[in-house]
Amino acid sequence: MIKRRDILLSGLAATVGSAALAQSSRPIRLVVPYAAGGPIDVTARILAERVKDSLGTVIIDNKPGGGGNIGADLIAKAPADGLTIGISATATHAVNPWLFSKMPYDPIKDFAAITQMVRVPNVLVMNADTAARLKINSVHDLIAYAKANPAKLNYGSGGNGSAGHLAGEMFKRDAGIYAVHIPYNGGNPAQLALLSGQVDFNFDNLATAAPNIRSGKLKALAVTTLNRSPMLPDAPPVAETLKGFAIDTWWGLVAPAGTPHDVVQKLNQAFTAALRTQEAKTRFASLMAEPVPTTPEEFAAFMKAELAKYEKVVKASGAKVD
Repeated sequence: MIKRRDILLSGLAATVGSAALAQSSRPIRLVVPYAAGGPIDVTARILAERVKDSLGTVIIDNKPGGGGNIGADLIAKAPADGLTIGISATATHAVNPWLFSKMPYDPIKDFAAITQMVRVPNVLVMNADTAARLKINSVHDLIAYAKANPAKLNYGSGGNGSAGHLAGEMFKRDAGIYAVHIPYNGGNPAQLALLSGQVDFNFDNLATAAPNIRSGKLKALAVTTLNRSPMLPDAPPVAETLKGFAIDTWWGLVAPAGTPHDVVQKLNQAFTAALRTQEAKTRFASLMAEPVPTTPEEFAAFMKAELAKYEKVVKASGAKVD
């Protein structure tokens, strides 16, 4: 039975949360679990600037380390009053829980979803000269070559458990092929290895690969989103060849679990409005990022689905970080 006292306390918590959020003298702290200057940090700063009128000052607090786990844990353990929120990402809320044997937070139970912010397609790319030499012009051609030449192909990534590694493992599984994985210490070294012909193909972040695609040094075979991306409209999705294949990079906003519902709704309204502005869309396009504003409920369901998806991918890859 629900007691009157419980109802009053619940209402009081929501009122206190809303009041705290409304105090302009207390800025909102937006924790970014990654270093300043990267695309996630830039995205956070673009949105922080555009919610000033509705939310007041938003201060970016970069807390890198532990593959994003340090910052994410800080968000999870902050007071649930709406004054501390933070970035969730593919790594922190879908991949890391399966990579690390011990996690300081639960990616679902310890957070209140606010909204997904953006997604950045990954792209299947080859060195243009290698693609021409092997006569590979499509995903179908790459799979056919791999099946006719078992164990002759390799692919690079920014390291074990990275987005490029996991995309490669999913591709191998779904296509029924084998290719040797060569991990590098970061995405830039992996791309340099592809450009120099040391590896045959990569799954790279579109923002990183785009300049070399435009220059003709890299050949884009496909994007990893389910549908064509407006960021690279001429590239078909891998899913046109391998049904259901989808693995892209996403970032969202979360608050500590227990943040009052009305506070979450106010945050959602402010940030989704900012995501829908033409100015924000233009800025994100320069990062090869596509805004994807959602309701809190939609984003919560999305993160659960991503967590389940990456459990299979990470376990199949054998990747561990400890």
